[in-house]
Amino acid sequence: MQVFGERRPILSRSAIRPLIAAVACGLLVVLLGYAVGAMNEPALFWQLDRALVGHGATLAWWFTNLGYPYVLVPACLLVIVVAVVVPRWRVRGAVAIASLLISWRVADWLQRLFARPRRLDWIIKHETSFSYPSSHAAIAAGFYGLIAYLLLAHERSRAARALGWLCAGIAAGICWSRLALGAHYATDVLGGILLGTAVAAAGTTLVRR
Repeated sequence: MQVFGERRPILSRSAIRPLIAAVACGLLVVLLGYAVGAMNEPALFWQLDRALVGHGATLAWWFTNLGYPYVLVPACLLVIVVAVVVPRWRVRGAVAIASLLISWRVADWLQRLFARPRRLDWIIKHETSFSYPSSHAAIAAGFYGLIAYLLLAHERSRAARALGWLCAGIAAGICWSRLALGAHYATDVLGGILLGTAVAAAGTTLVRR
């Protein structure tokens, strides 16, 4: 029973934890950006970059296409349809789409801020925008990864959980594809994952409320 005049906390403890995670991931994105700008790609990461490039290029290209607007726009429309049909997904759907847009735009802004040149050993498509952080990886974590979390954490049906694992696989595949195509350094992908996770974690505070 609530005592008259007692104030409820703005955020519950379960909602504060993802907010703290969001701040931590955001700080790591900035710190990593300045680190790679000062020392370039660490030797251990560069070995990973060279080991993955060129392997499974065709599959990697298909995964990479899942991070482009001509796939993301229909995906967002599908989320909107689900949100209209299933009321409990109205907030979740709005948060997922907002997370996509914020992850995307902040990644573009950070690319211009850090101005890291792209790799030269690219496969299939030469992308000329700056490199850090990977906007594809940010979208993978901030949109596909968030939807995977929402499905696996809040839904119990087999179909919903299967869709959740599918979205998780897409997120992982997109991140791998950027290395297989030589489009990004491993640190770019790591920075993008951290950025998308920061935005998604902040968004889950709204879902938890």
